[in-house]
Formats: sequence, structure tokens, C-alpha cells
Amino acid sequence: MTRKPPVDDFTDAGLTVGPPATWAVGLPAIEHAMLPALGELDPERTAKVAFSINHKKGFDCPSCAWANPDKSKPLEFCENGMKSVVWESIPTVVTRDFFAEHSLTDMADKSEYWLGLQGRIGEPMYKAADSDHYRPISWDDALDLVADKLRSLDDPNEAVFYTSGRITNEPAFLYQLLVRAYGTNNLPDCSNMCHEATGAGMVPAIGVGKSTIHFDDFADADLVIVMGQNPGTNHPRMLNSLQDTKVNGGQMVAVNVLPEASLLRYKNPQKPVGVLGDGIAMADQFVQIKIGGDMHLIQAVAKRVLLAEQVSPGQVLDWDFINAHCTGFESYRDHILAIDDDEVLAATGLDAAEIEELAERYLNSDATIVTWALGITQHKQAVGTIAEIMNLLLLKGNIGKRGAGASPIRGHSNVQGDRTMGVWEQMPAAFLDELGKAFAFEPPREHGLDSVNAMNAMDRGDIRVFFSMAGNLVAAISDSGRAEAAIRSVDLTVSVTTKLNRSHVITGAESLLLPVIGRTEYDEQATGRQVTTVEDTVCFVNQSGGELPPVSPDLLSDVSVLCRLAQRLVPYVGDIDWAGFEADYDRIRDAIEKVIPGFDDFNERLHRDHGFLLPHGPRDSRTFPTASGRAQFTVRTAEHVAAPAGRLILQTMRAHDQHNTTMYGLGDRYRGIAAGRFVVFVNPDDLTELGLSDGQTVDVFSEWPGEDDRVLRGYRVVAYPTKKGCAALYFPEGNALIPRGAVADECNTPASKQVVVRIEPGAVRADSGRPITV
Repeated sequence: MTRKPPVDDFTDAGLTVGPPATWAVGLPAIEHAMLPALGELDPERTAKVAFSINHKKGFDCPSCAWANPDKSKPLEFCENGMKSVVWESIPTVVTRDFFAEHSLTDMADKSEYWLGLQGRIGEPMYKAADSDHYRPISWDDALDLVADKLRSLDDPNEAVFYTSGRITNEPAFLYQLLVRAYGTNNLPDCSNMCHEATGAGMVPAIGVGKSTIHFDDFADADLVIVMGQNPGTNHPRMLNSLQDTKVNGGQMVAVNVLPEASLLRYKNPQKPVGVLGDGIAMADQFVQIKIGGDMHLIQAVAKRVLLAEQVSPGQVLDWDFINAHCTGFESYRDHILAIDDDEVLAATGLDAAEIEELAERYLNSDATIVTWALGITQHKQAVGTIAEIMNLLLLKGNIGKRGAGASPIRGHSNVQGDRTMGVWEQMPAAFLDELGKAFAFEPPREHGLDSVNAMNAMDRGDIRVFFSMAGNLVAAISDSGRAEAAIRSVDLTVSVTTKLNRSHVITGAESLLLPVIGRTEYDEQATGRQVTTVEDTVCFVNQSGGELPPVSPDLLSDVSVLCRLAQRLVPYVGDIDWAGFEADYDRIRDAIEKVIPGFDDFNERLHRDHGFLLPHGPRDSRTFPTASGRAQFTVRTAEHVAAPAGRLILQTMRAHDQHNTTMYGLGDRYRGIAAGRFVVFVNPDDLTELGLSDGQTVDVFSEWPGEDDRVLRGYRVVAYPTKKGCAALYFPEGNALIPRGAVADECNTPASKQVVVRIEPGAVRADSGRPITV
């Protein structure tokens, strides 16, 4: 590959702001997907990835977790999925000369975008305690170093083992097995920071914390309520399913703080009307809600449903479902009927007519899907909001019904599968029992640390080793300035990774980079080429196997890294054939089948059908694995989130040219932003009240009781049609403003969508690769 990585970092000096888009996808999406591929990959590599991504015999997209249809189209990818694949598949390799030239101190001032553009890491690298540079190290020496350090700890709980959705099911299963064989449940993951609230809200209601719908239920829905998400950027292939809803006569409601282009109008690039015509209008109603008002809104809709039942007894609620399958209805009904309507209006920022309209749509629907993402889960009352969504669905029997159900949308491929495989600091006793039985050892029982508490433990000096299996926790976690100080306090950081990110330049005293193959690359082991699996957002297990050669001969697979480390660290724990697992991934799947329900005949079904649907009692048979054996109505009290005078409530969000903490570019074309990221979106009326003007340079301060203010300096304020009283800026830069203590009740997820800020005139415009933070 002849492309040279950039020497200089990118700046915001050329930032331009235009009007937000009123439609999404269409021909521009094809252009923005394919031109980078053709520009960065040769035609053969481009063709291989384009025609195998998200196909049964291909590889699963490393971007979002959206489901694949039973019959795939020839091209089954979206713009951002292709960007993700190109990002991973570029055959440019970071050389040892690069690391000799660039110190960690130098790279710490670079942007995520610049770091990623340097290419793939091609060999293991080591930073010694007395050095500011990485240098090459052999695989044997690197794994020996990790094993020796972990064995030297006084307590296994002095180590933390993090992961993200990049890894697939088979290495995820081995990862948690290795960590528990070592003796700890310190297994935080990226779910702790995104959909933890989903499980915490759904499990008490129905006993399962996963989607209750099938992929094609959208086509049969009378109504889809899309809450707190932006499909056009974060999971664009979902727009095809929402289009099916509309084409088949269903209605769609968007509940959001910001108007999102993809929920206004969608131009499907694989249909003539999407290429030559106007596309299809999406949301029949846009409910522009105040940040933090979603729980009040759902309760208000439920109240109108219950009042309608009083007017027409037996004609509104699904009494057959409630009587046969539910408990707790009377207490829930009495609580909802007593909610304060004035408080609802103040908390939501809506008028009564808007709520009445939404309620009427729900009343008239025989099959409703409520779908949500991080705009719901990253709030203080996220768990309660999801519990109320479940209550609302139960009222009309919208669980286990065609075209109806709860649809949490996972934002990262296989983040759901990681949890199914046991990557969680709080796995239940039944899982640990089966794990111990299958491998003849006693797993630790004490709950471990989640992502936030792992950082808190580092603050206290309780953690000496931080091991990361993919991910970028330093950038992704809240209170990032404090997080960087915590990471620097540990003895050793280890990153199993593909490309550089901020977690590789903010390190412990010693640091290792262990480079692995990506989803697009084939995995050759002693018994031949291997495949792995992922679980998508509707509980379907898909085969995934790359077709491209690895970009470097010095890469290992995730499985190989774990198995070789385990043979050094826990060779005599239990009856675990680590060498056999590395040689033949079928053996891993045989082990998964023994431990995890739903994976019966795992290998047989995978090799025959290339995938299968996991069982789900509420969805499949209206059976509920709760303590009572019934679906549970729960009683929740909503809190009104009100910003003090002169303050706004801020949310962080992705730009269009990024996935999680990875930046593919420096634009956000649906919101009118080009060539920059250091902007804060504010309602024009709020700007007037604050004495600010569109385009002005400002500093953004977050306030937290008892602590000094956090600040991002030198941002450009953009007048934008966000809800009055609300503001937004980009993640992960905005994490610097989120106090560590600002978390969701019951699940400890950072409240990234609910930060009280003040905005003041700034003196100096930020235009370097990273924003100015204090």
C-alpha cells in the first residue's frame, strides 16, 4: 500500500457549519461508503469485503449490531459499516520506526483520528517503565511478561479485565473462563457504559434483558416508537426495517431531543425511489422532548390508556394477556393514575396535545414496537424509564405478539454476545455453577468491578494491572481527565488491539500492545481455517469468517492470545484444554454448549445453517423466567430534571463520521458540520437568553456538587433546533465534562445524556487535534 499516514494532526481551523439535513442516505451514502474503499483498498480487497460483509458465509460487520435478513441482498452494508471495514482493512502497518520516532508524550497530544490513521499495529510492542517509547517485543516475551506480572499480584482482584464488542463469541467465552480461572470477576465491558440499564429495566419485568422481537416484526407493526436514537448514523440498516413499517401501512413516532435527518425522510439507495425520487417520509409525529423527560412521557401515555379503559371497560387493555401472564397490575394502575399532569408537562417540555396524539396512536395500534438506544439508557433514571416502557407494552399485550415488542438497539457488534458468553462482573450463580462443572474448578463468586467502579478502584490505588481485550476505555469512560490519571497509576496496561487509540498512549508504568487479526481477515489454525460467531440485536447467532489475508505475519487471533496466555498463567487450574481450543474452534463451541442454555448442537447448526436464533421465553411462548413466573408490572416514581437558571442540560453524541470512539472523518453532514468537531449545539432562543451569538467562541463548564467545575474551552457555539433548555456536543470529547459520580440509578452507567452545564464566552478558539480541557 502506497498511502502514507499523515505526519501532522488535523485541526478545526477549516470547520464550516451549514444547515442540518432534512433527509438521509441516498446516493451520497454510496459515495461516502465506496470512494474511501476504492481509495484505500485495491479493487480485489474492496470486492471481497463488499460482497461478504453481513452474509451467511462472510463476516459480520464490526460496526453496529443490527440484524441480518434471512435473505441477504448482494450488498448488505451501510455507509458507516463500510467505513468501519475500510478502517480495519487498510493494509498500512505502523512500523517500529514510527514508535521510535513518536514518544507516548508526543502521541498523547494527538487526536483519535490521527492515531487511527497511522494504520494497523503489525507486531507486539512494549513500553518499559523507564521509557517513553514502545519498542518491539516477541510474542513469547510479551505473554511471559503478562503472566509473570499477574502471578506476582497479592490478590487476583488487583487486576481488571475489560473488553468491548469487537471480540466475537468464542474468544469472549475463553476470556471470561481465563479470568475466572485466574480468580476474579473483574470483567467490566462496554455494556456498562451503554445498555446496562436495558437489562436492569427489562429483567424485573419479563426475566430477560434482550429484544423481544424478530427481525421482520417491523414489517408487521402498526406503530413503532423510536426513542433516543439516530439510526441514520448509528445503525443505518435499521432504516430498511422502519421503511417496511411505513410501506405496509404502519406509523412511526420519533421521540428525541434533536430532529434527526433519517427520521424525517429516508432515501433507500437500493431502490429507484431512493436514488431518483424523494424517498419515504418516516416519522408521522416528532415528539421533541426535553432531556430527562422520557420516563414522564411514557407514564403520561400509560395514564391516558388507563383512563380510556375506564371509559370503555374491557375494550382497551389486553385483559387476556394481563390475567394470564402478568402480576402487579393494580398497584401500577393506581400509581400511574395519580401522576401529576403539570409535572409531566414541565419535565417533558411538551404540551398536552402532543402527549394526547402519541397516546391516541398507541391506543389505536394492535401491535406496537418500542425501540430505544443510548438516548434512553444514559440517564440517571434510565432503568426506571425502561421499566415504564415495559409496563406500557404489557398493558396491551405487546410481548410475544407478531409485530410488537421491546427492541433495544445495541450499538456495537457482539456487545450482546459478550454478555451471553459470560463477560459480566455479576454473572448469576447458575452460570458459574455450570462453568465450574464443565471445567472442574470453582469460579470466584464475589461480584467484580464494572467500568466506573474499576476506574474508582484505580483512583484508590487498588488496581495494579489493567488488561483490555479491544476497546478504548480511557476515551470512552466518563470524567476522562480523571480516568487518564487513574490509568497512569497502574503498574501494567495490556491492550489486545488492531489499531492505535488513546488507551495505547495513556498507559501504566509498563505497557504492551498485542496486535490481532480483524473481522475481515482469515484465521488459520492447526486444523485449518476457523470461523467464529456473533450475536446480533435480535438474539440471532451469526457465523463470521474473514477472507482477506492478515496485514502482517506477526498477528495472532484473539483466541490464540488468550490460549497462549492461559497456558502460562493458569496451566493447572481445572480441566481446560487451552491448546485444543486454539487448534480447533469447534472445541470452544462444544464447551459453550455445555455451559450456556440455548446453544444445543452449536456446531451442527452453525455448520449447516451458518447461524440460528437463540430461544427467548417471553418472545417465543409468553413464558417469563421471573420469580413469579409472570410478567411483572413495576411501580416507579419519575424525577423532574430541571436545570438552574442560566444553565442547560447537555447530552453527548456521535458525529456521522465515527463509530464509538473511532473517527473515520471530521464531519457530521446530517447536522451540517464539516471539517471539525469542537462545536456545541444550542437552541437559538437559549443563545439569546444567555447573551451569546451563533458562531461565537465559548467555554463549556459542567457543574457537580462539592467538586471543581470541569471545562472544555474554545468551542464554537452552533444555533441548532435542539429542544429549548438542552445542548449537545460530541463524544468522546464531551466525556471530560461528565462527573464520575453522574451515573444511572441501579446500574452505574455514566449519565452522558444528562449533564448540567453553563456556557460562557471563550477567549481562544480550540483548533488543535484535541480540545483544550481543564
